[in-house]
Amino acid sequence: MIRNSTAQPVRIEAVSEDLEREGWRIVPNLLPRGSIEALDEDLGPVFAATPFCEGDFYGARTKRFGSLLKRTPCAAALALEPLILAVCQRLLGQWCDTIQLNLMQAIALHPGAPAQFPHRDQDMWAGVKGEVEYLVNVMWPLTRFTVENGATIIYPNSHGKAALNDAMPSHSIAAECEPGDAIVFLGSTLHGAGANRTSEVRRAVVVSFCLGWLKPYENQWLAYPPSVARAFPPELAALVGYRQHRPNLGNYEGVCPSILLTDCLADHIGAVDALRPDQAEAVAAHRASQGRVR
Repeated sequence: MIRNSTAQPVRIEAVSEDLEREGWRIVPNLLPRGSIEALDEDLGPVFAATPFCEGDFYGARTKRFGSLLKRTPCAAALALEPLILAVCQRLLGQWCDTIQLNLMQAIALHPGAPAQFPHRDQDMWAGVKGEVEYLVNVMWPLTRFTVENGATIIYPNSHGKAALNDAMPSHSIAAECEPGDAIVFLGSTLHGAGANRTSEVRRAVVVSFCLGWLKPYENQWLAYPPSVARAFPPELAALVGYRQHRPNLGNYEGVCPSILLTDCLADHIGAVDALRPDQAEAVAAHRASQGRVR
């Protein structure tokens, strides 16, 4: 695994290029297996207590739950993995000022779970397709992924403009991999969980990042209210929504919502511009053309 600062940009570029070309990539050994095992152990009691899902899409033999960042401190490493964040910023940054956490969800496919309906996660939003990438998904296996136990099925080259084609792709790949590996794929890439034909439970955590101006799949402010997010490092608090997306989007009383994480919150707050540089320049030019208000 490449960790040094000189080689890391090369790896970021390689992963990004694979995603742009094929829509997906397995990054091996991205996190230590011990870290994943600790995460799985912490989530074990929650998996046991969580009821099975309802509905054919989620799957009646599948368990799912979110709010992982407040369930275990081990989850933060998945949300803040440097290579993943750099790849997401590279692929999504051209369409937004900042990226945000879209979802952290633990998933358990129990024996007998059928193959999931093939889908593209970008379809939760009604925006234009084929021109913009809305999110990047990362599937982190907690147990070994195999064809037999329901490894995520990926349809290579089904992303981007190909997502406009209604025909079902003829080629798919079961993303077999180990805990510590990361399956990375675009929101426009067709995919779905495979069928679990074994006697074992297949567990994973999916983490996704989306454009900062979208409504995320998981309501981050309800999952992590200020009383919870106050304990997060600043970069994690920002990812779950405690920062503005310029211009002025997602503010609290006209300022960055990170103010809610401070110890001294004033009763009355004056709003402060949060503009992109081009907008600030346009506003300043307009102000100059109008002359000073008397």
